[in-house]
Amino acid sequence: MSTLKNKVQLIGNVGQEPTITNLESGKKVARLSLATNENYKNSNGEKQTETNWHTIVAWGKTAEIIEKYVTKGKEIAIEGKLTSRSYENKEGEKRYVTEVIANEILLLSNAE
Repeated sequence: MSTLKNKVQLIGNVGQEPTITNLESGKKVARLSLATNENYKNSNGEKQTETNWHTIVAWGKTAEIIEKYVTKGKEIAIEGKLTSRSYENKEGEKRYVTEVIANEILLLSNAE
């Protein structure tokens, strides 16, 4: 069970075009938003959909794959780990961010 620590697997649709940053070191980083949907029936038996948004960050080869093949609307599966960090914005307010650091990606469909 030790390999199951801090492991995230998500399947969803890309919400906007991924942003790719080329660092001075030559390494690439990709950032994208991923929407996951959960369907259920409410107390009246009506179908409901709840959408959750996740920020995905990928480095190196995974970022290169995202740059080449991932576009808005595409269905993908990712596996990675959950990370949290904080920073101060321009107004000096402390902000907290939770992201998924992707180390594997699977392309599931074409953009619609």
